[in-house]
Amino acid sequence: MKREPGLIRPKDAAPELKRVERRLLLKSGLSLGALTMLTGCNLADGDDVDRALFAMSRFNDRVQAFLFSQTRLAATFPASRITNPFRFNAFYDEDDAPEIDASDWKLEVSGLVADKSPWTLARLRAMPQESQITRHICVEGWSQIGEWSGVPLHLFLKKIGADTRAKYVGFKCSDRYYSSIDMPSALHPQTILALDFLGKPLPTEFGFPMRLRIPTKLGFKNPKYVASIFVTNDNPGGYWEDQGYNWFSGS
Repeated sequence: MKREPGLIRPKDAAPELKRVERRLLLKSGLSLGALTMLTGCNLADGDDVDRALFAMSRFNDRVQAFLFSQTRLAATFPASRITNPFRFNAFYDEDDAPEIDASDWKLEVSGLVADKSPWTLARLRAMPQESQITRHICVEGWSQIGEWSGVPLHLFLKKIGADTRAKYVGFKCSDRYYSSIDMPSALHPQTILALDFLGKPLPTEFGFPMRLRIPTKLGFKNPKYVASIFVTNDNPGGYWEDQGYNWFSGS
């Protein structure tokens, strides 16, 4: 079919739309004048804008990391505040969420750890479990409260002999998503490897059989369908982070 002059197909516009979206997110209230003074660049040039915004994003990461405290807890709520129904959110439609067979699933462990043996779901459930009713805050501007239960990540890292002097903990997922967090956030007492939602095994749409639940960060830092965990000193980035979203992303 011949395309009409001036008509832009959605797939042709997608790269530029992502570029604009990334810029709007990274600006976060910064003025063009402030960016100019901080970077000395010509903001009429698109590449200079991206470099300036990227630099400010990394600056924001460092500030948030400096202010972060393992003793400062995210707010918790009574069961009466739980959102029902809780919202599905991903970079794909709910019908495309991966169906995972629990009997075949194993969590892979790698990087700076002493014990790299894989973990079954039964082995994870045999560890101490903790529950929390916390708010999930999405970068899109909405939030909901849910009840999550699972293994505190700091206990899991201790169990596998992770080098907690390392900088990062990374996550790879069965739905092609990936993300990473700083070690202090991984050791925070409210950061858990969630296995249950509302007292029952995670439903498929919320990340069965396991997801990261970290209420001190924005929702996209809570990967679902986690298939592997690794400890490293090299920043692993993330699905959205590599597209320009702030890496630390504290909530």
